[in-house]
Amino acid sequence: MGLLKRLREDIKSAREHDPAARSHAEIVLVYSGLHAIWSHRLAKRMWRYGPLKTPARVLSQVTRGLTGIEIHPGATIGRRFFIDHGMGVVIGETAEIGDDVMLYQGVTLGGTSLEQTKRHPTLRDGVTVGAGAKVLGPVEIGEESAIGANAVVVKSAPAHSVLVGVPAKDRKRREEEHKPLVDPATYALDPALFI
Repeated sequence: MGLLKRLREDIKSAREHDPAARSHAEIVLVYSGLHAIWSHRLAKRMWRYGPLKTPARVLSQVTRGLTGIEIHPGATIGRRFFIDHGMGVVIGETAEIGDDVMLYQGVTLGGTSLEQTKRHPTLRDGVTVGAGAKVLGPVEIGEESAIGANAVVVKSAPAHSVLVGVPAKDRKRREEEHKPLVDPATYALDPALFI
């Protein structure tokens, strides 16, 4: 996917996830979650090239200072990822995030080990994580799951789960709680949205 097409997809995803967004121009100018994601993509490219690991970490820390969002350059992030409000979000080095995932402010995708192994969570496609939630360790959260605000997740959960509490307990989503995965075909650029 080309750079311009990817940027347009990100902007459209932000617009769809945030009912307060009034225009594409506003999103590009003031959405810190989007700025953090764009910076992460550059840092990730640098991280993959061995001699640039330190500059990649420097870029991620500068971005943290500007946006309040810390994404380690080693983290793997899918398409149409959206961070709403963003302040205080931390995403660890071995975290894996699928497509169409949404995080709210204060979310931590953190580790529980000091070993150089997979130590951060995996969020599958369509997962939503509520404000202040902590997902800790190499757990896997199945697609289309929802994690409630301030939940502390330390165990894996299957697809379509709802996780709430401290420590979080999971239950299957009820039929009325299901939401379809975002249809990528809806990500065509509409020039009218820039107005």
